[in-house]
Amino acid sequence: MKCPKCQYIGFDQSSRCRNCGYDFSLSSEPAELDLPIKTGDEAIGPFADFTLTDAEPVAPIEASPLPREAGAGKAELPLFRERLLDDDVPLVSLPASPRAPVSVRKSTVSRRASQPAASEEPALDLDAAPPMTARRSMSDNEATSNAGAESSVRAASAGARLLGAAVDFLLIASIDLGVVYLTLRLCGLDFSQIRTLPLVPLVAFLAMLNGGYMAAFTAAGGQSIGKMAAGTRVVAVDESGAAFGVPLGQAIVRAAAYVVSVLPAGVGLLPALFGSDGRAFHDRLAQTRVVSV
Repeated sequence: MKCPKCQYIGFDQSSRCRNCGYDFSLSSEPAELDLPIKTGDEAIGPFADFTLTDAEPVAPIEASPLPREAGAGKAELPLFRERLLDDDVPLVSLPASPRAPVSVRKSTVSRRASQPAASEEPALDLDAAPPMTARRSMSDNEATSNAGAESSVRAASAGARLLGAAVDFLLIASIDLGVVYLTLRLCGLDFSQIRTLPLVPLVAFLAMLNGGYMAAFTAAGGQSIGKMAAGTRVVAVDESGAAFGVPLGQAIVRAAAYVVSVLPAGVGLLPALFGSDGRAFHDRLAQTRVVSV
């Protein structure tokens, strides 16, 4: 119930408003609005504006059948094209002989285009001997290449090899010293406590570092930094004496063979200084040679 004074809406049946205490008996009840559907004044009978039964029936329009004669008839769409209404003609007509696939036609055309004409093909006489000038030029080229190969495998001098080895030794020693110093600093130790470091892992890491230095430079260009300073290069030599670049596997073998040359008091390095071919023990194991650039 809604209070007419304070507009409070309540859901209980009481004589007073629970909000302001207004007595509902003092208020006049509003007149109920009745909206009837029919008032009784409506006309009885059908509607006056139109009738449903008095209209005259309309005769249906009969459609005239289209002529369907063989070979003649009325066009279906005269605005676009003339097409006769013939039920016996198929909608899709295939050619008499099917065409070859596109891939076959393209390969045939490309093969025909790539084949030269019979008149343009040169005739080669393979049985004829080369002229004297050609044979002379070939012999000159062979002599030049042999001379270049002999000059490329000329052994480096002992002084150049000592200079390159000294530069590489100083560089590798400085790198190893830096690695040991950084390891001690990370562990919070000084050089007096170096014996507390595990010896085997440290030596193994330094050996891998030094061997990687030698193998990488040898495989890349045949020259380490010391050999660049001394003007020498490491080349691979086959049985015929020809020199070529050092592959990575051969460079790794040469770097590992350094241990065999150095461990017995450096005896494996003596043939590089006093031998006729200037090849140390690790060069013989890896089939390499140090030559002058």
